[in-house]
Amino acid sequence: MKDIKSIEKKIFDIKSEPEFQSLALTIFKYQYETNLIYKSFVDSLKINVNELKDFKHIPFLPIEFFKSKKVICGNANQDSICFSSSGTTGQITSKHYVNSISLYEDSFSKGFTVFYGDIKEYCILALLPSYLEKGGSSLVYMANQLIKDSGHPLSGFYLHNLDDLVNTISELKKRNQKTILLGVSYALLDLAEKNIILNEHFIVMETGGMKGKREELTKGELHQTLKNKFKIKTIQSEYGMTELLSQSYALSNGIFKSVPWKRILIRDISDPFSYVLEGKTGGVNVIDLANLHSCSFIETKDLGKYYADHSFEIVGRFDASDLRGCNLLIQ
Repeated sequence: MKDIKSIEKKIFDIKSEPEFQSLALTIFKYQYETNLIYKSFVDSLKINVNELKDFKHIPFLPIEFFKSKKVICGNANQDSICFSSSGTTGQITSKHYVNSISLYEDSFSKGFTVFYGDIKEYCILALLPSYLEKGGSSLVYMANQLIKDSGHPLSGFYLHNLDDLVNTISELKKRNQKTILLGVSYALLDLAEKNIILNEHFIVMETGGMKGKREELTKGELHQTLKNKFKIKTIQSEYGMTELLSQSYALSNGIFKSVPWKRILIRDISDPFSYVLEGKTGGVNVIDLANLHSCSFIETKDLGKYYADHSFEIVGRFDASDLRGCNLLIQ
């Protein structure tokens, strides 16, 4: 196996499909050799790993393993962080052991730059009360670092102090300050009921999730309500999960795009080892090469559609699946 540090450096330098293909296969071999849970899963499928020549043929680990197993390459080191999923009362939550927090920081920071440019141009307002209350959230970790990196004096978290947030928004409007309001769905709806009108300098980004606080809405209903209340033209979305280290963003119309080191594949619902045609609904498989020291190849319980330009949309969840904290609204 190549020096792992050289692999880390290559992740964020991918510029072509052949480079992604090569690095995905290299990372698969590393994870097969060092992640006991993943190796056991792959071996159970009777796959000859030496014959794999295409990342589409790499086995995808069912996401449920993160609820019962320690999915990690080698052992957790003294600097590792364990993130846990939000879940709802009574649910078994996922745990993701991250041995290299710098990889996560590089992934979300570089990913932000790909989609939005220089973080220092923005004020970041994080409305994530349920995540803050529970603790252990990778989303909160990301938001906290983006708040710091923005360097804006009004950037910050808001729990239930919506009146303070309204005052902050009013001040930012006066300054014509570019602002990202990142929020869980029910909290954004709570804020919208304050009858605060935003302007063209604001980006509203929802991360999904009613957390049992409100009646579930379809994604379209949620976005339309927020657009009407805030008097803005579009609502953006963030698609991420505890078990991975890279985000995807939908800048409009619910169509997500990913960073160069992440891919979405749509598997056949009746055959998890084959893939559906473009535009057809199937199960979402995620390749996240930044998830180097855990597992980069995850079979989720989300349903989605894939398009030729590597964009995708999330259209729902498999029946009887646990509700996920991010973007779980059914279309």
